Amino acid sequence: MSKIPYTGKSQQAQQNIRAQQQEGAQVPTADPTVLPAEDYVTENPLLEDPDALAVRLAESEDFVRNHRNSLLVALTAVVLAVVGGFGYYTYNNQQNQKAQAALFRAASYWEADSLKKAMKGDGKAPGLTTVANEYGNTKAANLANFYAGVAALKDGKYKEALDYLEDFSSDDYLVQSRAYALMGDAQLEMNHPKEAADLYAKAADHNANEYFSPGYLLKEATARELAKDTDGALKAYTRIVDEYPTAQEVNEARQLKARL
Repeated sequence: MSKIPYTGKSQQAQQNIRAQQQEGAQVPTADPTVLPAEDYVTENPLLEDPDALAVRLAESEDFVRNHRNSLLVALTAVVLAVVGGFGYYTYNNQQNQKAQAALFRAASYWEADSLKKAMKGDGKAPGLTTVANEYGNTKAANLANFYAGVAALKDGKYKEALDYLEDFSSDDYLVQSRAYALMGDAQLEMNHPKEAADLYAKAADHNANEYFSPGYLLKEATARELAKDTDGALKAYTRIVDEYPTAQEVNEARQLKARL
């Protein structure tokens, strides 16, 4: 196969160019017909030269032969990762279904304010504590942490409530804000007003809105006062008045601010 690509020049045109060169005329070097055959750059030199292609294939075979063990280890790792990921997904799905079934009855007791049965179970179905602790990273276990945190808070077990609520997370901004505020309640009950105030502030700023943020800010201000942080309390009261002028907490915030 020729290495000279088709240029569209006629044979006569090429003879004229050679004649001009022999007479000493300057021919533009950009014309591809002027270049010698060995200087042409084809789109794929390997396809134009069977010998070069054969050498390249031989080099590839040698590489595979020399690195066979490493390649097998890499391939095995990829296969195990895929199989392991699929197995974990299937297992987690099954666990979540079991956890949801267990959570259903416990949540019913929670809504009925039967806190003991909600937390410990009724002897037939497990309670929130079991669901939260035994079903790992499932969605049902995550929700059980929220229910258990609220139940423990109502039952006066503030440290336990804080632990459960810290293990809870939600993509729902309002629910997550509520969890922060409940954690603040637990801290306040344990006489940690500074920590409580920080959590109330976190609740107020998490997707801030005119419906819930003013109430959280009011709680923050109260906790700041208990922590002897007058400047922090004034700042929280001022935020309610300035940022949420139509909120029902505004009048109370103004009065408490004036008192300070």
